Amino acid sequence: MRIEISSRHKPVTADTRAYAGERAQRLLKYYNRIQSIRVVLDSDGNRPVCEMIAELEHMHDLVGRALGEETRAAIDQAADRLERQLVKHKDRTRNRKGRGPNPHQPTRT
Repeated sequence: MRIEISSRHKPVTADTRAYAGERAQRLLKYYNRIQSIRVVLDSDGNRPVCEMIAELEHMHDLVGRALGEETRAAIDQAADRLERQLVKHKDRTRNRKGRGPNPHQPTRT
C-alpha cells in the first residue's frame, strides 16, 4: 500500500507527517484491498482540514474529510470517517449473497 502525504498552503512538519502515515497505515486492518491512501492537509481560515482519500481495488475512491481545532484532531476525525466507510463497504461485499430467507415468501418444504 502506498501512502502519500501532502499539504496545501503550508509546510508539513515531520511529526505531523509521521502521525498521518501511522493513522493511514492502521486503516489496512479494516480492508486489505486498499491500493493507496492520500492524506491532504489544508487550512480553512485558521482551522486545519484533513482529507484522506482511499483508492480501492475495482471500486471508486472513498473520502474522509474533517475540520478540526488542531491538525492531529482533524487527522483522527478523517481517519475515523474513512474507517467507517471501509467497514461498511467490506460488510456489503462480504454479505451480498447470505442475507437470509425472505420473511414475506413462504418457505419450501
